[in-house]
Amino acid sequence: MSIQEFRALTDEELTNKLHDLRQRKFELTRAKAVGNLEHPEEIRQIRKDIAKGETVRRERQLGIHAKEDK
Repeated sequence: MSIQEFRALTDEELTNKLHDLRQRKFELTRAKAVGNLEHPEEIRQIRKDIAKGETVRRERQLGIHAKEDK
């Protein structure tokens, strides 16, 4: 997901999306531990998506209006 897609979400949707991403990361980490993970690069992408979502949430808390990318 891009940062613009996260910014387009409402607060409730953003919270739900972050919860879903964390749940998916947990499932993938668990699969990795037992050796059933087919795409290990997916964990990295989910971590990045979580960071983007948390960044948007923090921007909203601080009242920062980030510059929109062109």
